[in-house]
Amino acid sequence: MRVFFSALPYYISGVLPSLTDAVFEASSGITTTGASVLTQIDNLPHGILFWRSMTHWLGGIGIVLFSVAILPLLGIGGMQLYKAEASSITGDKFVPRIKDMAKILVKVYLFLSFVMMVLLLISGMGLFDAFVHAVGSISTGGFSNQNTSMAYYNNALMEWLIIIFMFVGATSFNLHYDFYKKGIKSYLKSEEFRFFFFILLASTVLIAINLKVTGYVGSGSIIRDSAFQVTSITTTTGYSSVDYARWPAFSQLILLILMFVGGCAGSTTGAIKSVRILVLFKFIYKELYRLIHPHAVAPVKLNGRVLSPEIVKGVAGYTVVFFLVFVVSALLLTMTGMDLVTAISSAAASLGNIGPALGATGPMANFAELHDFAKWVLIINMILGRLEIYTLLILFIPAFWRG
Repeated sequence: MRVFFSALPYYISGVLPSLTDAVFEASSGITTTGASVLTQIDNLPHGILFWRSMTHWLGGIGIVLFSVAILPLLGIGGMQLYKAEASSITGDKFVPRIKDMAKILVKVYLFLSFVMMVLLLISGMGLFDAFVHAVGSISTGGFSNQNTSMAYYNNALMEWLIIIFMFVGATSFNLHYDFYKKGIKSYLKSEEFRFFFFILLASTVLIAINLKVTGYVGSGSIIRDSAFQVTSITTTTGYSSVDYARWPAFSQLILLILMFVGGCAGSTTGAIKSVRILVLFKFIYKELYRLIHPHAVAPVKLNGRVLSPEIVKGVAGYTVVFFLVFVVSALLLTMTGMDLVTAISSAAASLGNIGPALGATGPMANFAELHDFAKWVLIINMILGRLEIYTLLILFIPAFWRG
């Protein structure tokens, strides 16, 4: 219902006279995906652009509250491992007080958004542009008011600021709160945060080397271009500073893989989430270890705590379902005549709430020319990905209605 309400300004104003397009743009905003069917964004009225930015800013804080307060209680996809962290915000050892938690997290979200906007103003960006890109960065939504996104500005300081705040938005808001209470050690003690940072660093270095070796020439430095796109894709923001669809196949493949990873749980980011990827790696290592030492007791641990088999099973189950939905949606997209690269990357980008993909839906293009059926597949993907898949799929299970 919220999606259809959010679509009304586009539809009634005539900016998007197609109901499918209006719902697509609204879904992209509410789910902080950042995919768009608008073709002349820089000519749109500020009122529409303001509404467009507010949809993903509100969607961002909504998903933070959902992932910090609700998912740990439901245990969806193994997220019950965050019960202790959620409770620590309010000081309740058993059940987090959601109202108190919401107040704290909203204050943190507002503060970070304001700081980001001020810094962009100082860097030389105009007031309205600074607002749009501040809320787009902290919500990891990625809507810009320029057709070419951040490539329009070609400003190193602006890009590094947005890199930093995309990273902040994709870091667990539990950790931001703990940082306020305990300092920098809160981040350093988190295995998920260290893993997330390592993925960003390693991917940036690999792409930078590939671009250097292949003779890439861009408007900025190779390191900056690599860091911006790696951070934008991994944090599922979707801003672009260059046309990475023209990058070598190796670099594009890394970006495609990063579309599945995502940032930290308890953040505004989408995709599978770094913590699930980390738990799966730990589980695989322990299984290999047991093959060598059959009688060894080797539980999976995270941050020094032993994870129950139910949590590990939940993480594995969620990951399998995620890829099944991805495969089905990619197949459906190819039925509309879409080429393989565009179909695979669009399915991954929509399900992971990233935004621009590769091929015909790359960073310097959009989704306007897609068949309506393809747009509805992507709309469903965006909503499924944002609601952690299970919370929507469970509605189609007969036992849910009988129980």
